[in-house]
Amino acid sequence: MALLDSVTTCLSQPVHYVICKLGFEKKDTYDINNILSGNGEVCWQSVAEHVCYLESDQSVDYIKSIHSLGPVCESVNLYLKSLTKEQFVIQYASWFHWTNCTEVFLEVFDVLQYAQATEVALGLMKLTSCLERALGDVYLLKGNDCPFLLRDLLASDQLADIFGQAVMNVLRVFIGSPYGLNLRNVLWHGFASPQEIPAKYCAMLLFLTAGLGQLLQTYLLQTKCGLVHRPYVIFVSLEELDAFPDLNDEILSIAEELVKQSSFVLKIMLPFWITALTAFKQSKYADSVILLLPQLEVGLRLLFTTTNKCPNRLLTAESSALYTTFDEMLAKHLDNEAVNQLPVVLEEPAMDFLWDILNHQEGPRIRDRLSHGEINLRTFPREVANQIVGFAITILYRFSDEDVFSLMEHMVIKPLMNCASCYRSRFHPISRLKKQVLECMKSIHLWPELPTVPEEQVQIIKGLEGNAEANTLILMVSEIVSQLHHYMPRNCCRSDDPINSVLTERLLMELCDTRICTLYSPRPVLEVVAVLRKISTQCHQVSQQVIAGAGLRYTQWVNKTLRSRQRHNYLRMLNSIKFLSPALRLILLLITLELVSVHSVCKKNPFDYQQYLKFLKSVLQYTENLVTYTSPEKNKWDETMELTNKVLIKIRKISDRKLMLMHLAT
Repeated sequence: MALLDSVTTCLSQPVHYVICKLGFEKKDTYDINNILSGNGEVCWQSVAEHVCYLESDQSVDYIKSIHSLGPVCESVNLYLKSLTKEQFVIQYASWFHWTNCTEVFLEVFDVLQYAQATEVALGLMKLTSCLERALGDVYLLKGNDCPFLLRDLLASDQLADIFGQAVMNVLRVFIGSPYGLNLRNVLWHGFASPQEIPAKYCAMLLFLTAGLGQLLQTYLLQTKCGLVHRPYVIFVSLEELDAFPDLNDEILSIAEELVKQSSFVLKIMLPFWITALTAFKQSKYADSVILLLPQLEVGLRLLFTTTNKCPNRLLTAESSALYTTFDEMLAKHLDNEAVNQLPVVLEEPAMDFLWDILNHQEGPRIRDRLSHGEINLRTFPREVANQIVGFAITILYRFSDEDVFSLMEHMVIKPLMNCASCYRSRFHPISRLKKQVLECMKSIHLWPELPTVPEEQVQIIKGLEGNAEANTLILMVSEIVSQLHHYMPRNCCRSDDPINSVLTERLLMELCDTRICTLYSPRPVLEVVAVLRKISTQCHQVSQQVIAGAGLRYTQWVNKTLRSRQRHNYLRMLNSIKFLSPALRLILLLITLELVSVHSVCKKNPFDYQQYLKFLKSVLQYTENLVTYTSPEKNKWDETMELTNKVLIKIRKISDRKLMLMHLAT
């Protein structure tokens, strides 16, 4: 603990000076009436006069601007403290409506009355996130694609056209520029401790947000435009995030002791941890996660700098250098190309969880979405917060002295630790492919339950042929399945019926349960998985079209509303289903077997790799054509037979030559 107690700040000396001292050097008392009109509106021209510019290129001189604005911020802070809640609501609430988060800004006003350091920091994090989202909505009045980074958003011509360049320069002194106070980044990346964020800067941003609302109202009246708010991101399939059991009061009480003992926690950051756990217990789930994510980043940065022997990177970098953030810490290599040692310390399950929750494009990307204001803070789900807090507790426990805790406490934590050690990625493309394959197989297994015309009615219709061809295709599928028997789990195949004993959901579930390394997948692996996912998607589309088409046609058959040609076409469809089901199930089996061996692709030389990709893309082409031919618009069932024959010949040829990944892996 001695090392952790000795860390008094995570801000480098120049950054600490800019945030904690520079704005306090000018001792003048500033008259609030200089920047406040009689009806409470912000006088932007007077505020903007405090922004200084470099003589060389007329860009903002951030150091002089912060120095000049210091007394102004202090005056605004005292002014807001002098107002009652009712006065503030009457005077300013309507000016926050443009943010679509009025209640967040009113909460920040409440926080400023008591200026409790942790609450001020939390309020500032929520304020900057909601402000960024609202500014993005305003940007879209003039632009198309809203910049992802706040820095680029504030520097955009679109916002300068609406609010004025001078106004945007004021904002950039406080947020969005690494040369200014950069309050959003130092908080959201966990560099600032509670005591290091002056409340007056939070007050100033609250005041300026109201001022932006005043300017925007004028602009909207002049242009007769309406501001449209983008919808919030909604977490779907919350059960996919369900890695840790529900946290009860007993676990949370132990967690409160862990934060005081764990070497993962810097002493200066302890108030953030305590407040985060308290917020969770009070059902303030967004607050809990907003506070915890930066603290996970701080703790991981401490581990990262220790294991990689670069202690200087524990502090904020200068504006010209690289911040050590989640992105760098979760990467395979350091910026000097050396191998990152953090994954060795954290181990794969923890790394998978962090990648899932933060980075994978199909995952929740919690930190990005919270910090950029994309999530409704009022309805933040407990299920998501439970996973973040649960993971944090396991990390605290791993970096604690086990002798400090009683046997009972160990037993309470054990289920959490078991879940953490067994975690597998849910949002890596490999994991998503497994899910897709199983969903598709489930869909195809519904086909036998589809209503169908009695066989005796089918035989009444003359001129319907194709049973022999269908049987030939089914036989070809059986032969290919028999060839693949060596690459499947034992006892899964009965020789008398390889299709129905092998091409089953149970077998695919067993194969999908195979652990496949997802961390730092090489590019060829990701390319192969991308093609396999496209094939799976097309197969599922075919299945859905068959289910919908068969149901509709059967109803029409029973009601005798089908014309002669439509009846023939419907019967061709029923005939095609006989071979399409085993053919599609075979493709799903191939996808799964190839996925289990996907890392073998790295053994292929460039020529063989390209030939293999060419084969996969030909299977993809087959499934895409199937989607077209089985669509309600086309209904070309005879053509599906010819297509299927060609692709099965190709698969058998590749299998005979042992050119698939499963062959390389054995």
